[in-house]
Amino acid sequence: MKYRLLGRTGVWVSEISLGAMTFGGKDHPVYGTHGALGQEDVDRVVGAALDAGINFLDTADVYADGESEELLGRAVGRRRRDVVLATKLLAPVGPGPNDQGLSRLHVMRALEDSLRRLGTDYIDLYQIHNHDHLTPVEETLSALDDAVRQGKVRYIGCSNLAAWQISKALGISALHHQAAFVANQTHYSLVARDAEHELVPLAEDAGLGLTVWQPLAGGFLTGKFDRGGATTEPDSRRARNGFDFVPFDEERGFAVLDAVRAVAARHEVGPARVALAWLLAQRAVTSVIVGVRTVEQLADNVAAGALTLTEQDLAELDEASRPPALYPHWIQQWFAPTRIPAGNLA
Repeated sequence: MKYRLLGRTGVWVSEISLGAMTFGGKDHPVYGTHGALGQEDVDRVVGAALDAGINFLDTADVYADGESEELLGRAVGRRRRDVVLATKLLAPVGPGPNDQGLSRLHVMRALEDSLRRLGTDYIDLYQIHNHDHLTPVEETLSALDDAVRQGKVRYIGCSNLAAWQISKALGISALHHQAAFVANQTHYSLVARDAEHELVPLAEDAGLGLTVWQPLAGGFLTGKFDRGGATTEPDSRRARNGFDFVPFDEERGFAVLDAVRAVAARHEVGPARVALAWLLAQRAVTSVIVGVRTVEQLADNVAAGALTLTEQDLAELDEASRPPALYPHWIQQWFAPTRIPAGNLA
């Protein structure tokens, strides 16, 4: 296992991290289709992950109505010091009007609930799960700063925010000398490269860690789905639910998958390993979060770290998946060459 620095924290995290969305929720209408692993299977997967060198574990209070945190906390047990434990808050976790959001009231309540479910007295990375348009970001950041000062949270991060929202939050934190976001968890894959327009450059400029969710586009990039809907994995979430909630152009997606399969054939590995290796080769990426149902899936995902894609591989994958430049990026690209004087430079 290889390790990368989480932003500018000085903390090393494994380049493959384990997501816990598949933990729990057997009878849940949504999470029951994500894996619904019970404690025995969770213990097996988490144990295998830690033994493989994974030290970065990610969950959220909303996953399986909190059961994911409970199962993960029990599975980690005495190995708590060996892991960088991350969870998230914002989504509804109860029927009450204040059982969601990023108000100070909910932040402090959600934190205590997560600590209890995880069986720990501190969270290494506490992340807001989305933007709350009803709560001023100043209130949220103040509450999170208090949690850090109390020692209940080591670092704070965010997920699913626009670049301008993250930049604004960083500015507010700096102005008030408060704890600031050190990482951003974003949607990114070969069929969804939107993050490259603003979020990747922001991560590089601000020194943020960049962690990736849905790196296989809900299982699409495993190569187990063909045009027309045929699949070699009928029990998968994608097969049971139809296409996952993650949006992408299906026709273009299959063109990308063709390129992935061609590269995979050259290396004699599966498409999933190529898709993960491609992400690990991209700018600013710190860790790729994988969600698995079996130890075998975990082993294949971990092996992506040992796969080195050639320049030809990367060029072919980029050509097949590269999104068009958005304004103002395309016009900035036009003008960039004019800043370089003609002739030899001293």
